[in-house]
Amino acid sequence: MSAIDWLSRSVVTPAVMGSGTSAAPRQPLSEPPVTEGVGTENVAISSLDRPSANGLGLLPSSQTGLPPGLWGNTPETDLAEALRKERLDTLPAIQSLLIELLLAELQPPRLSAPDGRNVLFLARIDRLLDLGALEPALAMLEQSDPTDPEIFRRHFDVALLLGQEDAACEIMERTPSVAPSYSARIFCLARQGNWDTAVLTFGTGRALGKIDDEVAALLERFLEPELADDTEDLPPPSRPSPLVFRMMEAIGQPMPTGPLPVAFAQSDLRANTGWKARIEAAERLTRMGALDPNQLLGLYTERRAAASGGVWDRVRIIGDLDAALESEDTDALVEVLPAAYEAMQALELEPALAALFGTRVAQTGLEGDAGALAFRLGLLTDEYQDIAAARSAANLDERLLIGIAQGGTTGIPAQDQLGLALKQVFDITPGQVPAPYADLVPGKLGEALLNAIDDITEGAKGDYRRLVTGLTLMRYAGLEDVARRTGLQLIILERRG
Repeated sequence: MSAIDWLSRSVVTPAVMGSGTSAAPRQPLSEPPVTEGVGTENVAISSLDRPSANGLGLLPSSQTGLPPGLWGNTPETDLAEALRKERLDTLPAIQSLLIELLLAELQPPRLSAPDGRNVLFLARIDRLLDLGALEPALAMLEQSDPTDPEIFRRHFDVALLLGQEDAACEIMERTPSVAPSYSARIFCLARQGNWDTAVLTFGTGRALGKIDDEVAALLERFLEPELADDTEDLPPPSRPSPLVFRMMEAIGQPMPTGPLPVAFAQSDLRANTGWKARIEAAERLTRMGALDPNQLLGLYTERRAAASGGVWDRVRIIGDLDAALESEDTDALVEVLPAAYEAMQALELEPALAALFGTRVAQTGLEGDAGALAFRLGLLTDEYQDIAAARSAANLDERLLIGIAQGGTTGIPAQDQLGLALKQVFDITPGQVPAPYADLVPGKLGEALLNAIDDITEGAKGDYRRLVTGLTLMRYAGLEDVARRTGLQLIILERRG
């Protein structure tokens, strides 16, 4: 499910919550038409006193290196649609680029959406939510217009998922121009201790048919906890929103986050959650690129595992690897490094392992198979160029890896089809835009990069033509680091569909 599928319906139109009568419908005029036809055009509407949220971001161009006018002439609605595409199984380097695009502070596209404001901004927020990157999403939402209903809706839900229920309700109190739904209003009244008003609002909403039966049963249990003593547990909702998720927790029926969208895993990082659940949530978020690997390491090393199997084996192995590096015990390192790699590989967490230990293990001077593994881990780090420069290639595969890390593969034989494809990218410096993007560059560079992300993601599964064109565009656009990291990851991680 994408974010727009599971967000709470926390706001409604003011007429739903208002107590007054609505205006009578306008009657059609009986006069004959004065023209045979009328043409209409879409009109873009924007506020003069508040800038568009589409230009908001957390990363300035000076940090990202992206041109401020990246979105250029691509229509806002086209960009929003492109950003909302599912790309949850792409390579880590491409995932990092996508997150950077979502967080970048860029000029709004020149062709704004004709039927609504902040369409691109909302698409960026929704993609961050789909990746589980709630804290940067919240930081962007806090910069935006809180009176916009769709912005309010996301702000409210992100606060709920981060375990900030009171803050979520304060958001609601600070935005009286946005009418809350009955469910959201009842939840916040109860959280603030206004039980009588909450019960009255519940009765009113139910009488008016504004609360469906499933949510009504949950709200009733939420408002009267003693009902749980005499009745069976409620069946788990099939598509819980953050609001329903929090209320299920409040009535003593917390829902496991494993089957839910990854954003819900953020709620398991709270200190009052069990250690195992916190580790599993952190692993899931780290795999998506939404959590700093150091936070995962902190959880792994928080204490000693008291059991074996599954997550506990990873806790023990990572602890042993950390201890071997600290004590400079080469024999122990040779033994534990392959086991640690295998354990993390099972969860596609090799990049996290590299971020935590790659540079250190690459500099230990290990030999043989352990040395080759340490070298590959080092190539998955920020220091990949220095690590490649210090290595004497042991075979042709390592020669190709070193060539990619240094940005040139001329004269290096390829061992398979992937190698041949990567040589097409790195044998020469691209001098022109690849043909599939010729109509997009330079005026629609952002759209071209999004298309290239798709081409690389799908090309990694076997369509090497798309892979070559996507990586070539990255190099042409100055994203050399992204191209090199992607090439290294394709070989080392073997993510090929």
